Amino acid sequence: MLHATFSAMILISVALGSLDAANIEGTVIVKRKLSNRTITASASSYQRGASVQLAVDVNEDPLSFERRHVVIFLDGPVDSNSANAVPVHAVMEQKNRRFIPDLLVVPAGSTVSLPNQDAIFHNVFSLSKPKIFDLGSYPKGETRNVTLLNPGVVFVNCHLHPNMGAAIFVTPNQWNTQANGVGHFQLSNVPPGDYTLVAWHKAAGFFRQKIHVGNDDVTAIEFLIPFNAIDKGNRRD
Repeated sequence: MLHATFSAMILISVALGSLDAANIEGTVIVKRKLSNRTITASASSYQRGASVQLAVDVNEDPLSFERRHVVIFLDGPVDSNSANAVPVHAVMEQKNRRFIPDLLVVPAGSTVSLPNQDAIFHNVFSLSKPKIFDLGSYPKGETRNVTLLNPGVVFVNCHLHPNMGAAIFVTPNQWNTQANGVGHFQLSNVPPGDYTLVAWHKAAGFFRQKIHVGNDDVTAIEFLIPFNAIDKGNRRD
């Protein structure tokens, strides 16, 4: 059971960039640690292939880590059909028996490459509803690709190394981002309209706030996300 408390406030200012597009900027404030950091088992636990250097967590502030793992995207008129998603090609490496990065955010229709940089085999797979796949076992220097057509969270794992885990968040359109280490995020060139601004964190789930992007010079709202094991506030799973 998760006992930590997640409190975030997204302060959103919508500034009109032109007559037909605006920028949305905000800040994520996280007050408590949420995630259990990845533990990589010792090399003796793996019976396949050569010894591989263990990945070591950098000495990063835990709250900075949490902020970087908040996904922000828009839901609303812009996602009425898949034509509003502009596909990209992203890369998630397998290195030191970890997925790097352990979180990707891409619009629907995008392709993700998963190169193996380790001197051992990996077998990447997902059983998530938006995309079920199994890329099979492949050695160092090889790459397998997966195309993600449906919005949602795709959790990625390795059949051979149970400690390896990552997530690919597929959004319905190109207006998506991750907060940075200090909690800042920006969505650029958003057409005027009524939207739902969605925030997602793996440990806390989905949170939503209605916003309006119009022809005002500046529109400011607050988005408060309370979360703990008892009072889930406005959480939406």
